[in-house]
Amino acid sequence: MKNKNPRGDQQPKPAVTTPAGTAEELARNETSPKPSRDEVSKGAYFRYLNEGSPTGRDEQHWLEAEAHLMAEISRVHGLDN
Repeated sequence: MKNKNPRGDQQPKPAVTTPAGTAEELARNETSPKPSRDEVSKGAYFRYLNEGSPTGRDEQHWLEAEAHLMAEISRVHGLDN
């Protein structure tokens, strides 16, 4: 087998890189996952419908849906210790 490098010294292999901050973002998401805006919106809308479509409770529906989804995510990820 022939040596591809005639001088015999080893050339460094290119480093494998990941986008900046990727590991930090993944770690942060693992510890504090959040529901998407779309998920909360759907949850709030269903609460609105289930209560008979009352007016003036949109913020309450949003907060309840968000809290429910956060609790569910925590339960699924085992963060509810």
